[in-house]
Amino acid sequence: MSLIEVKDVSFSYIEEKQSLKNINIKINKGDWIAILGHNGSGKSTLAKILVGLLEPKSGTITIDGIELNQETAYDLRKKIGIVFQNPDNQFVGVTVRDDIAFGMENLCVPRKEMLERITYYSNKVGMLKYLDKQPSNLSGGQKQRVAIAGILAMRSEILIFDEATSMLDPFTRNDLIDYIKLLNKEGFTIIMITHDVNEAVLADKILIMNQGQISAFDETRNLLKNKEAFEQCHLELPVALNVASKIENKAIKDKLWEYTLMK
Repeated sequence: MSLIEVKDVSFSYIEEKQSLKNINIKINKGDWIAILGHNGSGKSTLAKILVGLLEPKSGTITIDGIELNQETAYDLRKKIGIVFQNPDNQFVGVTVRDDIAFGMENLCVPRKEMLERITYYSNKVGMLKYLDKQPSNLSGGQKQRVAIAGILAMRSEILIFDEATSMLDPFTRNDLIDYIKLLNKEGFTIIMITHDVNEAVLADKILIMNQGQISAFDETRNLLKNKEAFEQCHLELPVALNVASKIENKAIKDKLWEYTLMK
């Protein structure tokens, strides 16, 4: 059984235009899925529907065998957490400690256990010494790490990163990507929303969205061989694969493929 199943989901912000059209996805426990597409393709709308921030106009979402609806949303939000694009919009606490505690307070976690989790998960993301700092004194990457700590402290099994690297400098971005790799190796299910093909190729599978629909969904190694799937959605392949598509020497081509798919 799939950990997440999206079946025939559609959504509209306004009646005249559908933002999502008949979306069907199955995601297994421990998968790393990259959802790729340009602005307006429906990526972030799908992410918000998965965590129950938006309600689909039609279709169903099942998480760990339970259908997501108004009655089950509270319990299912314990299983799934989201890190948004702008880290400044994620903070609700006066200090890092307060922010990590916020989600657990909503879940009525006992204070003693809450304090233990704050210490454990802030240390896990390398933010233990910043617990009494104000969010305004943190870098973008540090804010993203605090957001991750808050999700982990709620014991979420599924982590959604909605364009979480887009506002970070290259060094901080690479640091966050390395941490996402680590989380996936530890067994977390990762859904990474991005418009950056170079980020997407790190995932096990890539889902390409275009105008609210799924244009392609396959294992990364397979999908990257389908250049037309990217061109149809005005996406460019990584440089190495563009070069590989233009050469005939199989040994060189294979080396470029392996280089691109290195995690």
